[in-house]
Amino acid sequence: MCLLVKGWKSGASWSFPRGKKNKDEEDHACAIREVLEETGCNIAKLLKMDDYIEVVIGQQRVRLYIITGVKEDTVFAPQTKKEISEISWHRIEELQATGDDVISRGTNGLKLYMVAPFLISLKAWIAERQLPKTQKPDTSSKGASVWKAKNSSSGGTATTETSTSRHGSENQLADSRPGSSFRNFRFDAALILKSMEAAFSAS
Repeated sequence: MCLLVKGWKSGASWSFPRGKKNKDEEDHACAIREVLEETGCNIAKLLKMDDYIEVVIGQQRVRLYIITGVKEDTVFAPQTKKEISEISWHRIEELQATGDDVISRGTNGLKLYMVAPFLISLKAWIAERQLPKTQKPDTSSKGASVWKAKNSSSGGTATTETSTSRHGSENQLADSRPGSSFRNFRFDAALILKSMEAAFSAS
């Protein structure tokens, strides 16, 4: 599984978290900063300086750091506004692009940006290290969304939606509403009838 982010504008592509280096910024420092800004995940303690893939696209050198050990229950949320509209886990085998173009379509129909040039090397890197298999989120061919902005193409202020926060707020609301304990009360008809029968028998 790998984590991809989707751009903000309508029709945006999916890509690895990415960005340009600031002046005098080291490659790994740029990667840590961009991942934090686009996903809210701090990979500073997970990034290994030698775990990366590098390709040349046009005349530009592009480096992809490979981060392992990210927990499945990690809460993702962009730290910047109107830049990322969705964050989702995707199966690597389902990201196979139909071409080698920088912007391409995956076999699952997703529009991908800067993914295809890394796929062959990424799969080889994983196979070489034989990473232990762990239980992964149940995903469809479109991926498992872990964060999504509402009305991302409308230009309005984004509001987030996550399954954990949504369910948690509903449970809290149900427990705190006035009279909730009374609404949850149920008569045990069988027990009442049995008690009445015993009372009449005694009399």
